[in-house]
Amino acid sequence: MRTRITELLGVRYPIVQGGMMWVGLAELAAAVSNAGAFGILTALTQPSPQALRDEIGRCRSLTDQPFGVNLTMLPSINPPPYEEYLDVILSSKVAAIETAGKVPPEFFAKAKAAGVPIIHKCVSVRHAISAERMGADAISIDGFECAGHPGEDDVGGLVLIPAAARRLSTPVIASGGIADGRGMAGALALGAEGVNMGTRFCATQEAPIHHNIKQALVSATERDTRLIFRTLHNTARVLKNAISVEVVETEKRGCEFEDIRHLVAGQRGRAALQAGDPDGGIVAAGQVVGLIDDVPTCGELIQRMVNECRSRLGAAQGYFA
Repeated sequence: MRTRITELLGVRYPIVQGGMMWVGLAELAAAVSNAGAFGILTALTQPSPQALRDEIGRCRSLTDQPFGVNLTMLPSINPPPYEEYLDVILSSKVAAIETAGKVPPEFFAKAKAAGVPIIHKCVSVRHAISAERMGADAISIDGFECAGHPGEDDVGGLVLIPAAARRLSTPVIASGGIADGRGMAGALALGAEGVNMGTRFCATQEAPIHHNIKQALVSATERDTRLIFRTLHNTARVLKNAISVEVVETEKRGCEFEDIRHLVAGQRGRAALQAGDPDGGIVAAGQVVGLIDDVPTCGELIQRMVNECRSRLGAAQGYFA
């Protein structure tokens, strides 16, 4: 396949693995890249900038293909040393940096000066336009279906993707609600030049999470996610489980963040992913769980997607007499 995204990233297929907290490790990113797509490490999964440098080195030992690093900047009581992480990413000369959140303009300028392409992930057209003005080389646009933080506008991908493609000159990567070649074909038809998948890559053999969590994703339907932090104006879409249901019920009664902190703590979620307890903590997941039926290798998933995408686009073309 050939789009501006494949050319920007130097990959065979315009499929990008999402940068996922606790999941974006070398074994997954390398497997995605080895299969012809674009794997991404998650910077803040690593406890320090030096640990990130080591993880980048570990990924390079597992693949000779291009991969990138995600750096997400969200409000935090004790913010990590973002610029130190950025410096490690840029000095390591990865193929691209994926940014998200409120990124200072000087960070964009640093990346541009270092010659590292920037993919900025956002959830609205207005933020996408701002990122393009600051120098982003591609925009990854997240529809309301996505896992993690979909923003507060509640706009689904069927509207958001073409809205972004109409307004931007930089290439668009569609994110949220994509798990197969049908979704990929749809995204390309809507004006995107690539797709980003997070939840779907969690349900692969190489994903560094417990098999029980992968099976929970396979068993879930499109109705089995919950939106937490709505009342705190920091909405997050997660898998329906005992913890997320309790958080939603607590929010309905009225609460402050401190009232639910013990339920949503990141380390608790990390422990659940590793121990295989689907009810042990918050598990990020998009509505796309309703389209996940198996746990293939990354290579099998990507090739299947590409073949199905080609087939669906060909079938759509056949509708014209």
